[in-house]
Amino acid sequence: MVERRTFLTGLATVGAATLLGCGGRGDDGKSTPRTSATPPAETPDTPSAAVPTSTSPRVAATVASGLNVPWGIAFLANGDALVSQRDEGTVVRISTEGKVTTLGEVGGVVGGTPGGEGGLLGIALAPGDESTLFAYITAASDNRVVRMRLSDNGLGKPVAILPGIPTSLHHHGGRLLFDAQGRLYVSTGDAEQSELAQDKGSFAGKIMRITQDGAAATGNPFDNRTWSYGHRNIEGLAFDARGRLWATEFGDKKSDELNLIAAGGNYGWPNVEGRSGAAGYLDPKAVWQTDECSPSGLAITRSTAFVGALQGECVFAVPLKAERAGTPKAYFAGDEGRIRSVTTAPDGALWVTTSNTDGRRAPGKDDDRILRVTL
Repeated sequence: MVERRTFLTGLATVGAATLLGCGGRGDDGKSTPRTSATPPAETPDTPSAAVPTSTSPRVAATVASGLNVPWGIAFLANGDALVSQRDEGTVVRISTEGKVTTLGEVGGVVGGTPGGEGGLLGIALAPGDESTLFAYITAASDNRVVRMRLSDNGLGKPVAILPGIPTSLHHHGGRLLFDAQGRLYVSTGDAEQSELAQDKGSFAGKIMRITQDGAAATGNPFDNRTWSYGHRNIEGLAFDARGRLWATEFGDKKSDELNLIAAGGNYGWPNVEGRSGAAGYLDPKAVWQTDECSPSGLAITRSTAFVGALQGECVFAVPLKAERAGTPKAYFAGDEGRIRSVTTAPDGALWVTTSNTDGRRAPGKDDDRILRVTL
């Protein structure tokens, strides 16, 4: 149970945030502490060389505070949201008025390991079905995708549909995303065994596409669960208005990445990192130096990719035009601390979660928070 949670049901206006540059170091597993779901409706492929004025984000309100490493967000039809809390292994429900209710603890979750990144990670609801919640969890011996019955009485017992995903202290991946046909995309990290990312039969360092029972989806490129491979650690997945899949990926020493995902694509890790132009590998569409970003959550709306940056402590807005990406622009740098997840809400605003209770910086008295960001 969360003893320290406080609620802000009034959703008072915070005001426009200062626009600054970003700074920091490395991915979520190497960062240095500081001392101070379904494609959204939008106009497809709006031409733009820079972020349009209409998409300039502004922090309008705090939805909830006092949360524990809020990681995954899944919206219900009535506008309420389900949120996973990484280290505590619990799921909370946040009403449209800002009331936070704990639905229950997910059994078998191992989280809160000092310096670690595992626990209760991504969650997702299948299109048209609010009776079953899917979650990506760190268990004692592996990472796994589970499903649970969801009711007003809370969560049912988790049933593993995809066990055996390699685990380590870092690089778990963990994002879940359904397409309109009800197929589930699962992002995994390389579990600090980089050679596994190039093994198309391994569950590590992949985006997998599976059925709701955990089997390989029909039409997958290698007749197994693998959709794309050669990934180091993906924590962000989102569809654009045309149904193209994009992903954010932590780099090692050279480049963090925003990738456009192709079926069967090899994204290079550990053989290449960032833009290489090497034959056989797909280059990222946007890159950052690894000391300025650490990209986690991803939302795409209004032909713009919004990327949560952990080390950068900001939200990057990246304009998209068809399969191209423009120059990233940073918002809120240093104002809110580490940014984990970014999700498009039913009303068209963004929900942005802070990640200041994850042990990598000193949290504020109201951390962690979910911010409502208007465009």
